[in-house]
Amino acid sequence: MSPEAQKETPRFTVETVESAPTPPRARVEDALHASAGERVEDAPASPETPADKLERKKDYLEGFLSQQPEGVSAGEPGGALYEAVIAALRDIFDPEIPVNIYDLGLIYGVEVSPEAAVIVTMTLTTPHCPVAESMPGEVELRVASVPGVRDAEVNLVWDPPWDPAKMSDEARLELGML
Repeated sequence: MSPEAQKETPRFTVETVESAPTPPRARVEDALHASAGERVEDAPASPETPADKLERKKDYLEGFLSQQPEGVSAGEPGGALYEAVIAALRDIFDPEIPVNIYDLGLIYGVEVSPEAAVIVTMTLTTPHCPVAESMPGEVELRVASVPGVRDAEVNLVWDPPWDPAKMSDEARLELGML
């Protein structure tokens, strides 16, 4: 084609319309009926009430975050007793740093036996910490007070030593380090 012919032949055309119909909103029910072999037009119409609409608009993470893993015993991570112990540890704050000891990274391990005996392995920020004598006792009392815990034991270790890299992102954000 010659360059003059290309200039004369339009490559696209513009069509002006005054209005276009709004497409129908997709609904889960429509997809369910379509997957069952029904035509969407044949599916029974169910008008959405304001309460249904509010329920549909709830935060979609709500159900996802509240789900518990299936087949997990109470003492394993994700189990009810284990998570209750972690929640109790998150209620204990370091007196010098306004962050809980779990997010601060002072808890190295939580073991829950099938008999509901809990062993917490923890450290302190430094061996010269002013709460070196009282903090392990407080941790033991708090963990022992969790419903379902039979015994609580705290093992205080110094190796590996604590350092700020062990803090969670939440703790770093709280302290302005993130």
